[in-house]
Amino acid sequence: MSTRLFIVRHGETSWNKLKKIQGISNVDLTDEGVKQAYLLSQRLKHEKIDIIFSSDLDRAYKTASLVAKEFDLDVIKIQEFRELSFGVWEGLTIDEIEKLYKDLYHTWRTNPSKAIIDGAETLEAVQKRILNMTYKIVEQYKNKNILIVSHGTSIKALILGLLGLDLSFYPKIRQDNTALNIVDIKDDGNCVLVLLNDTCHLRSENN
Repeated sequence: MSTRLFIVRHGETSWNKLKKIQGISNVDLTDEGVKQAYLLSQRLKHEKIDIIFSSDLDRAYKTASLVAKEFDLDVIKIQEFRELSFGVWEGLTIDEIEKLYKDLYHTWRTNPSKAIIDGAETLEAVQKRILNMTYKIVEQYKNKNILIVSHGTSIKALILGLLGLDLSFYPKIRQDNTALNIVDIKDDGNCVLVLLNDTCHLRSENN
């Protein structure tokens, strides 16, 4: 037996379109983001989902709620599933950050666990909070299928933690809007990555 985690990034937001860093800023989904969430729900309706958890930020919660309709389930908000707080970078575009914080941004892109951003969480802190909460949920809902809707940075940190991989691998993982990841956790605690950054549901509205 095993517990299956369906780990999903939220749909597109206006700041995603503008390539702005969101962090814990509460930015809503765009119409495209709502459409992406619907297409994800159609992809997932063929799966068995027992319970749904989400970050308490609107972009994740609304994505989760659109999926939850397919299963007639409620969404449980979990603050620990929030995105990394990016401090002074929040609200800035990638181009602005590259210009204003050139060396620090290079560190973030190449070795993010060493990047200390003013007013921000560290990547290690984010991984610790999301990993601890995930293991608590897995213990409570053993051998169930669990959907978690979160954010790009948090999800990458979570997946690396589950697989026992160093945070230095963070830049090598990509997470697109409404990307689906699947991780199986065996009874002995061993974690197996089944699916990573799957967005096949976005290729066609007929899926």
